[in-house]
Amino acid sequence: MGMFMDLERSGPIPLYFQVSQRIEKAILSGELPAGSRLENEVALGQRLGLSRPTVRRAIQEIVDKGLLVRRRGIGTQVVHGQVTRKVELTSLYDDLTNTHKVPSTHLLTLENRVADAKTAERLSVAEGSPTLYIRRVRLADNVPVAVMENWLPEEFIGIEPSDLVAHGLYQVLRSRGVTMRVARQHIGARKSTNEESALLEIEKNSALLTMDRTAFDNSGRAVEFGQHCYRPDLYSFEVTLVEK
Repeated sequence: MGMFMDLERSGPIPLYFQVSQRIEKAILSGELPAGSRLENEVALGQRLGLSRPTVRRAIQEIVDKGLLVRRRGIGTQVVHGQVTRKVELTSLYDDLTNTHKVPSTHLLTLENRVADAKTAERLSVAEGSPTLYIRRVRLADNVPVAVMENWLPEEFIGIEPSDLVAHGLYQVLRSRGVTMRVARQHIGARKSTNEESALLEIEKNSALLTMDRTAFDNSGRAVEFGQHCYRPDLYSFEVTLVEK
């Protein structure tokens, strides 16, 4: 496959990441359609001159995104040719921009708070430690979509309100040198509170989609804990499920 012809073997980008990105791009573009099979790890590694662990990690990255599946007796197979909105480590701001909507933000709260037991556990800090608390309403084309609460470690105290109004939180963190790597996420549902109903311009006790997330940087350090609620008529998560 010509997709691997320009691998940079002496550059700063890990080879597994380069291979993973090229395979993912081929899947999303349709070059590798649903049902296609990849070469096995040994054969692909030999052809590319890469170790088996490097190839295995590259493939696992895409398996974790739901675009490939490993099946005994069949091999590694493409299971979804195009994903419209994947459950992955992106921000709502990015999601809206990628779907050609205009995001905007109403900043409700930006203040220093001491970490309670739950926040301390999620951020892996001592209870009572200083944290930055952020509460916002995110809008798409001037229509409220979500109410978002986030807690950040002490080092991020000092983020300016103007940054949070003009940019997504992950954009702000990246501008401060943070490389987002992985997150633990829980998706659920509940009824809206009276305040949430007013902020989201919906009826009282309306159904909400919820997401709790703790995100970690490339060193494994927790950099944000978030609790978000979304209008399900305007926002949804899409997940690819495969039979094992």
